[in-house]
Amino acid sequence: MPIYEVCEMGGATLDILEKDGVRIVVNRVGAELISLARLDKAGEWRGFFYRDGDPSEPATGWKNHATLMGYFLHRLWEERSLYRGKALCGGTHGFLRHLTFDAPEVRESSLVYRVPSDRVPPEAYPLKVSLDLGYSLTPDGLRVEFSFTNEEPQLDAHLSFGLHPGFAVSSLASCRLLLPPGTYVRHFAPENFLNGKTEEIVFAGGEMPFPKENLPGSYLLGLDGVPDRIFTLEDFESGRRVVLDFSEVPFLTLWSDMNPFFCIEPCWGLPDCQPPTAFEDKPGIQVIPPGGRLTRGFSIRPDFLP
Repeated sequence: MPIYEVCEMGGATLDILEKDGVRIVVNRVGAELISLARLDKAGEWRGFFYRDGDPSEPATGWKNHATLMGYFLHRLWEERSLYRGKALCGGTHGFLRHLTFDAPEVRESSLVYRVPSDRVPPEAYPLKVSLDLGYSLTPDGLRVEFSFTNEEPQLDAHLSFGLHPGFAVSSLASCRLLLPPGTYVRHFAPENFLNGKTEEIVFAGGEMPFPKENLPGSYLLGLDGVPDRIFTLEDFESGRRVVLDFSEVPFLTLWSDMNPFFCIEPCWGLPDCQPPTAFEDKPGIQVIPPGGRLTRGFSIRPDFLP
């Protein structure tokens, strides 16, 4: 049976859910996963996120664990855009990462966090669109699911979203990321903004073909030409393995600030352009018809190397 509890740590309210040897910890600020852990053969919990389980803020470097991104992701040019002629403003990754969520609905093996449309700041997103965010423990690990409802009776809703998980590694040198075969489209974004340049990469499968020393600049990859979107991160020193099922994911961002973590980010959208376009015309934007619902997700299987 699942075990659910709430605790306070370092001023943070944390929701903890455990089942079948897998445990998640979610900070209600940003509904951010701060821990994904599995019991090892010795019966000890071993975390898979960078600074796993620690809600404090480090003095330097990246300060998060698995940032929630939406209703836009990455960056807006000068932190603003025009959506249907109305101003839309916000910092990196949108308002969700700073929102204090209410207590989740606790189902048998899931935590569901809700954002009613009346809690969406109008300057951050001007239409009536609500979100249900689900974290569900499965026999293989964790499924993360976004479900947006467009409550507008006559207007299409446009948005982008995703998750920004940083997986712990002993070092970037000690790990490898295995990419499935397919045709990838790299989108170039110097200084974090698309410049319109793309590169098609036909890849036979195996260890990623990108130099790790360039990870601080990010690799943005389109996955339409990749039929089986299973990605695997292996860290040989710690013995950890993470298998990611991105079957429903159209874009992937790879990033690190060269500290001991590797961000492998499922994205439904891309950064802003330079020069920028109207919000509804941004590359990769997702569209929800009036009264419609958009549900997408992915799964993480934390495991150990033999």
